[in-house]
Amino acid sequence: MTALRRDFFARSVHDVAPALIGCTLVVDDVGGRIVEVEAYAPDDPASHGFRGQTQRNRVMFGSGGHAYVYRSYGIHWCLNLVCAQEGVAEAVLLRALEPTSGLEAMRARRGLDDERLLCSGPGRLCQALGVTGEHDGLPLDRPPFELRAADAPVEIVRGLRVGITRAVERPWRYGLAGSRFVSRRF
Repeated sequence: MTALRRDFFARSVHDVAPALIGCTLVVDDVGGRIVEVEAYAPDDPASHGFRGQTQRNRVMFGSGGHAYVYRSYGIHWCLNLVCAQEGVAEAVLLRALEPTSGLEAMRARRGLDDERLLCSGPGRLCQALGVTGEHDGLPLDRPPFELRAADAPVEIVRGLRVGITRAVERPWRYGLAGSRFVSRRF
């Protein structure tokens, strides 16, 4: 499979988000196929970058092709893939993977055996892959990250984002049609 380079991310989040469905993400040999993502754009009140740059979200304002990792509610890590050009705050939140490699490591980190629940949700995904704040700002085309293009075309479904209170009407959530690994049905 073809490795995704930083230039893949140097475009609109609305182009990148659906293009990630079916791609493979691996972090230190643990990962799987991306089955659910959400897009966050600069004009989006639900985006961390909407009100401007801060220390917490500074990576989002950097160049595309880097990891933006933050804590949600002070509990769970969330992994975003920064898009667009430097100075434009756009990112794709990874919501779910279909686990394909490093399942034993995922099971140990998550403390469960149910394959469907290992990476189903942003916090679960990061815990299973061992992603923490240490990954914030790292380039996505170098270790520990490995991103590969989908090996065949996939059917994508689209719906409303989940877990937000602003701009809930925007259909910027994308998923792999029929996947049992998504965090919520479409």
